[in-house]
Amino acid sequence: MRADRLISILLLLQNHEKMTTKALAEELEVTERTIHRDMEALSAAGIPVLAERGKHGGWRLVDQYRTKLTGLKDNELKTLFLSPSFQLLSDLGFTKDWKEARQKLLASLPNALQSQADDMWNRVHIDTNTWRQSSQELSALSTLQQAIWEERKIKMGYEKANKETSERIVEPLGLVAKGRTWYMIAVSNGELRNFRVSRIKSAEMTDETFTRPQGFQLAEYWNQSKQSFVQNLPAFEVDVEVSSSIISRLTFTGRFVQVLNTGTSNENGWFPVKLSFDTEQEAKAYILGFGDQIRINHPVSLIESIKNMAESVLSLYK
Repeated sequence: MRADRLISILLLLQNHEKMTTKALAEELEVTERTIHRDMEALSAAGIPVLAERGKHGGWRLVDQYRTKLTGLKDNELKTLFLSPSFQLLSDLGFTKDWKEARQKLLASLPNALQSQADDMWNRVHIDTNTWRQSSQELSALSTLQQAIWEERKIKMGYEKANKETSERIVEPLGLVAKGRTWYMIAVSNGELRNFRVSRIKSAEMTDETFTRPQGFQLAEYWNQSKQSFVQNLPAFEVDVEVSSSIISRLTFTGRFVQVLNTGTSNENGWFPVKLSFDTEQEAKAYILGFGDQIRINHPVSLIESIKNMAESVLSLYK
């Protein structure tokens, strides 16, 4: 509804001080022409919105103007009271602060809404732990947080994949939690890099400050980095036929496998399936684990490898 959108524009301008027509259109999922019409409507209603032109221009409210809108719609209220991940709050040392903030927010609501908001914690719970959570060393996390807020460089010892530790000075820009794994995004030698926090063996904040890259958006960068990582993952594709008894269990294993496509069953009731693995070794271990319920069609060389593995197992237990 247009009324809701006009209110959203007001709140966005209050929170961001200045936004371009393009940014508002993307945020509200409308066209830039619609934003211009909405601004005309706000101006006609007496709302002091100004358009600043030029390279750093945009829409803003007249200085000191604040709307007194305080109403919350039902779904908006629910999003505010969704329980966050207590594991991640604990990692950041924010558990106590979050609980206190929650109580303050709850107390600010009308009595009629307090019970509804309080009930949200009994309806939705978010657990970011895996079933078998491995403990990770996160001793550097508090130092990283402080350096990020104060925009100060850190000197750190970082363990590489080969277990060697190198020392480097970086400019920390933000933290990202992927599941329960923390990553630090930082500028290292002039380039944006991702560092796994559990591999940071030492972290010391220096007295040297830095300037954050203009226009850097943490979430946007992470999404692009994640897509690039997935696209560059190694792939070993295998064409197989699988028994109907395991067709529903192909991805219910502890190994990474991607089912690219599944065909219709043949006269024997088996299904042609194309699978993708990171490596050939992963493919061999996975296929051998299903015994006689998977038959390899391609690549042919994999058949000989599986036969050799099976014969080695038989020899071991003779």
